[in-house]
Amino acid sequence: MRTGADYRKSLNDGRRVYVLGEGWVEAVAEHPATRAMVEEYVAWYDRHFDPAWQDAVLTLPDATGKRTPIAYLVPRTAQDLARMGRCYSATTFPTAGNVTHTPAYGHLIALGIEHAVSLRNASPEQVANARAYREEIARTGRFLTFAAGAAPIGHRMRPDPAARGALAIVKRTADGVVLRGKIGMHTSPAYAEDVYIGAINGAELDGHRATFAVGVNAPGVTVICRRRAAREAEPATAPLSNRFDELDGQMWLDDVFVPSNRMFLTELSPEPVAQWLFWHQLYCWLAKAEFTLGLALACTHAMGLTGHEPTIEYLLDLVVAVQTVRSCQTAAELDPVLTPLGHCAPNNSHIAAGSIAMLKARRRMGEILRILPGSSLVVAPDAADLAEDRLAKGLEEAFGGGGYSAAQRTALLRLAWDHVGSALDQREHVFELHANGGESAWRGRLRRTFDRYNELANAVTRSLDIALPEIDLSAIRNAPLAQRRPVEPPKPPLPR
Repeated sequence: MRTGADYRKSLNDGRRVYVLGEGWVEAVAEHPATRAMVEEYVAWYDRHFDPAWQDAVLTLPDATGKRTPIAYLVPRTAQDLARMGRCYSATTFPTAGNVTHTPAYGHLIALGIEHAVSLRNASPEQVANARAYREEIARTGRFLTFAAGAAPIGHRMRPDPAARGALAIVKRTADGVVLRGKIGMHTSPAYAEDVYIGAINGAELDGHRATFAVGVNAPGVTVICRRRAAREAEPATAPLSNRFDELDGQMWLDDVFVPSNRMFLTELSPEPVAQWLFWHQLYCWLAKAEFTLGLALACTHAMGLTGHEPTIEYLLDLVVAVQTVRSCQTAAELDPVLTPLGHCAPNNSHIAAGSIAMLKARRRMGEILRILPGSSLVVAPDAADLAEDRLAKGLEEAFGGGGYSAAQRTALLRLAWDHVGSALDQREHVFELHANGGESAWRGRLRRTFDRYNELANAVTRSLDIALPEIDLSAIRNAPLAQRRPVEPPKPPLPR
């Protein structure tokens, strides 16, 4: 496992990064828009050397006493999945679920690439390359992030359907290919070392959909990041949004060479690669929900509402949402699916049910946390206000008492405000609903992964005294899903 310092140093690799509203970023580890997030990734690596964290992030000692990072485990049993799940839960909670794309997520991408290539019956060389890449990620700790490969809107508006894909292979050599094009939004491209560009990119090679792992610092690559989330200048006033902004962005490729061992031939759908990613994503959603519940509990105490029955009912609503999703995660790990390579994957029927439950609950959870502190959430001062001589006594009277100083109570209120009232929170709501299609897409995934239609229907009919025809409901599972967000380019105006 590399250290955080090794990761920080690796970012000084000549990458071209532009942050909208900020300009060119000469040094990702030092720029005000990016350095705080770099330090969070540094902390992720360094936890593996921290005795307080090692039981959460390292395996138990083997016969020789050696411990390995759980983040790079290849799961082969339900117990492996459960161990990985506990690690994700422990490492995502401190960020309130805002840091979603970590090196652990990158390893799951590499695991998914190996899985997807094996399903396509590509050449033995392809399978070997995918395995070698996954092993390299685990050996080096290299940070990989994921892009489904969708083109930006301008590409999809092109009149020629053949030109609407994100990428084009403009040259092929014995050693690889040269790519040109633009990839739409994905997360943490400024901080990663590689971006996996998935099957939606449109590039074909040897009758397969070609996907690619592209170095962020490769010649010809430019990363364009969205504006950073608006935040208070003082970190203590906005303790979440000042630290946890991963910066989504696009990747532009101007004649970028990709070697053959970084090309992976898959099917048209990007979802086989995402076999483990949805599971990790749901842990991030669960971390946000549990952080919300923890904040609500703390605010209930700080506001003197522990005996207030309506408040307790709000808390129980939060507990139900949290426990529902955690139960789905436990089921996904204890009822796994074995891949052709012998890897253990979480059962996506349970992941889909948990994701739908969380999408239904998330807005209500934020609303409850806004309700509990009442108007105090809106008018809470910060440390600078409390230090103002002419206000200090009055603010202490207004916000202190009941075992809390004004500084203690308002620190909690500022944390709650940042969690459910900041630009970072709004980004998370917008992006998570957009990133994988929202509830309708998850209903489609559940329809595809649920495998008991015939079993349950025929079990019911066999309970009758009269024989009924054998029921086959495979059409429900196999019906094509609605295309997501098709774009019809505008027609040219008719001549006058």
